[in-house]
Amino acid sequence: MITTQHLTKKYGSQMVLNIEHLEIPKGQSFGLVGNNGAGKTTYFSLLLDLIQPTTGHIVNNEVQVNTSEDWKPFTSSFIDESFLIGYLTPEEYFYFIGELRGRNKADVDALLANFEDFFHGEILGQRKYLRDLSKGNQKKAGIVASFIGNPQVIILDEPFANLDPTTQIRLKAIIKDLAAKKEITVLVSSHDLMHVTEVCERIVVLNKGEVVRDIQTSAETLRELESFFAGTQVSNEEE
Repeated sequence: MITTQHLTKKYGSQMVLNIEHLEIPKGQSFGLVGNNGAGKTTYFSLLLDLIQPTTGHIVNNEVQVNTSEDWKPFTSSFIDESFLIGYLTPEEYFYFIGELRGRNKADVDALLANFEDFFHGEILGQRKYLRDLSKGNQKKAGIVASFIGNPQVIILDEPFANLDPTTQIRLKAIIKDLAAKKEITVLVSSHDLMHVTEVCERIVVLNKGEVVRDIQTSAETLRELESFFAGTQVSNEEE
């Protein structure tokens, strides 16, 4: 569903991303891991046409993202709090996103009802603006907003950061359910190796902008990732 070809991004003389070829099939739960500066957010920003590639391109469901906007109706994301509109309440924000995606208030309310446990009574009905919520609650609102409109592709950058343990567990169950039951392609980046191995069936490791591991998740994946990031040579270069 998502094909990356000859993709590079440079800032001046510095190469921050260099991916020759990467395929992500429909319905896959895909994890992207790497140290700070590895290129994870750069890749997601290119996938969302927030920045322009230096060379190459990304095709999302047969649409080249930097030359057409036809990918937008079936793609959603939450990268960081800049995606929110701080002077709106969560309810106002959800209805606004719903309107953009052709959903009425009843549709949005029906979806929100599925996330009462995830919100934990801290989002809806609080009479607070999004800007006044905690970082964790802002993230909850942004993540759930990305589910509005039945997207086929959902992109989440560091979704587990700033969330309490209970919410992290609930989010992992939500991501697993999305990919397993609804054939939604879910892309997740994370610094937390344990979380990403639990929710993603495939994990790609970026190092200095390049793909250095492409792993089908197994019982050995967490050990392999820990060994890699600890600087230990692992026997299998790829799986």
